[in-house]
Amino acid sequence: MDIFLMFLSVFGGLICVPILLSLARGFGLYTVVNESEAQVFTLFGKVIGTLDEAGLHFPVGTFGPRAMLIPFFGKRHTVSTAMRQHYLRNQMVNSEEGTPMGVGIWYEMKVVNPVDYLYVNANPDGSLEANVASSTISTLSNLEMETMLENRHSLSRSVRQTVSPLSEKWGYQLGSVYIRKVGFTDASMVSNITEKVVKRLVQVTSAMKQDGDNRVGLIQSETAYKVSQKMAEASSKRPEIVGDTLNAIAKQDPEIMRTVIDVMETDQLLESGAGVDVMPDNASFIVQLGEGKSSDSTPPVLSVRH
Repeated sequence: MDIFLMFLSVFGGLICVPILLSLARGFGLYTVVNESEAQVFTLFGKVIGTLDEAGLHFPVGTFGPRAMLIPFFGKRHTVSTAMRQHYLRNQMVNSEEGTPMGVGIWYEMKVVNPVDYLYVNANPDGSLEANVASSTISTLSNLEMETMLENRHSLSRSVRQTVSPLSEKWGYQLGSVYIRKVGFTDASMVSNITEKVVKRLVQVTSAMKQDGDNRVGLIQSETAYKVSQKMAEASSKRPEIVGDTLNAIAKQDPEIMRTVIDVMETDQLLESGAGVDVMPDNASFIVQLGEGKSSDSTPPVLSVRH
């Protein structure tokens, strides 16, 4: 008997307790608010309050006895307040040059006023998306292509400043807005731009190569000039050094000096290629000098006197 009663109590607890809790929640005796969630309570079509703190709540204690009528004459709306992220692809804009371009814009938002989110706008998500798209198009249209490609950060801030006031009226708080992609939609234009870029790269490469060759030539000419200058300075110093050396030799030993001068004269005479007339000592000759330089190269004529 005891075992039967124990089984009956356990079975009744497992069945009856969940049913009683479900009935209590259904009649609005308590409610559970999850993280990043808000619950809006209405009675007879009028908002009586909002619960946005996570945890267990008792509407009767928060809104009074009228909360007992909510299950019969009111409604409980659950609104997510988590951060949401959206990406709009290929928003068509025209640059100042008339080039059609596709823009991708990423933005994030969250609900901060659940009542305005539910009742100010019938479709707040679609309205915010359309507002972001229209603001992006109005901000980027008729801008220079260079500005659209290079100043995306400042343009993103401009779009956010334009959209934020309207989003707050609809219960949203707009977070980051960023223009992630700016691309060309015309395939032929992409091909033309690619061809122009390739040609420009070839021109730049050729100009860099020519500039390098010019610099190398300039360095070589400057180096040759400095080398020739140093060689000229060395050549101009040579006579002075040789003269100082000969003077020093003459002071120390005049005999050596005379020998050196004789050797130098002989060396110069040999290098000049001039003819040499040799006469023996104590000989009575009448010599016609200089005949060795004639065209027939005949030897000088010697006349001997006895």
